[in-house]
Amino acid sequence: RDRGFILVSMNYRFVPEVDPPAQARDVARALAAVQAAAPGWGGDLSRLVLMGHSAGAHLVALLSADPAMAAQEGAGPWRGTVALDSAALDLVGLMQRPHPRFYDRVFGADPAGWRAASPSDRLTHEVRPLLLVCSTLRRDGSCEQSSAFADKVRATGGSAEVLPRALTHAEIDAQLGQVGDYTRAVDRFIDALLAGS
Repeated sequence: RDRGFILVSMNYRFVPEVDPPAQARDVARALAAVQAAAPGWGGDLSRLVLMGHSAGAHLVALLSADPAMAAQEGAGPWRGTVALDSAALDLVGLMQRPHPRFYDRVFGADPAGWRAASPSDRLTHEVRPLLLVCSTLRRDGSCEQSSAFADKVRATGGSAEVLPRALTHAEIDAQLGQVGDYTRAVDRFIDALLAGS
């Protein structure tokens, strides 16, 4: 149905050209460009929500954990964030236990780099409300990390919800927007964010 949304799909450079914090800054610059252009599209800057899947979920969670990163690239505040199935929310913990090899290619071997790219380690008290969707079918701890990150967000005074789904990593993305409980749950979160604006 028509909900009056404007969807903007952002892109960013890839590893090894840049590291994950630089990717997050790419997203922040794209966000700043959207915020500059949105009034011309009839968009309302007070109703902007970030959303990303997989690596994109990691990047929007990183910006949400430390919104100063976005501000440094010229982006203003946004209402909240929907992170669709990231298993890299506690990157330091992830890299210190057995993990898929591709994480080594993406995040390297330097613990300082892990901390710089870890939403859990970058978390500030200024975090925007978060919805963390996670696949219960994954073996790399997506839901466990989502729950721990949500607890840490709430401990700083922020708001975070976890939405576990018995869907594969790919289905978390592909089935959002289809009629059903999953889409309704995400819609409820977004509607609550935007209520009264």
